Amino acid sequence: MDVIDLVITICLVSNPSSCREERLHFEDKGGMLNCMFLAPAEIARWSEGHPKVRVVRWKCAYPTKELTL
Repeated sequence: MDVIDLVITICLVSNPSSCREERLHFEDKGGMLNCMFLAPAEIARWSEGHPKVRVVRWKCAYPTKELTL
């Protein structure tokens, strides 16, 4: 199964300079363009469950070998 990542950069609401990257893994159904199209809805859904952080940036990417091992 091929995987595509939605890579989001999140920062704490209480400390906006404290940021980290999260990777949400999905089955690759339609490639990068489909990921870009569906990302806003996925980010909104993810954000509802994580009220202490704010998404400041996002992108779609294929996982690197280091992340898939």
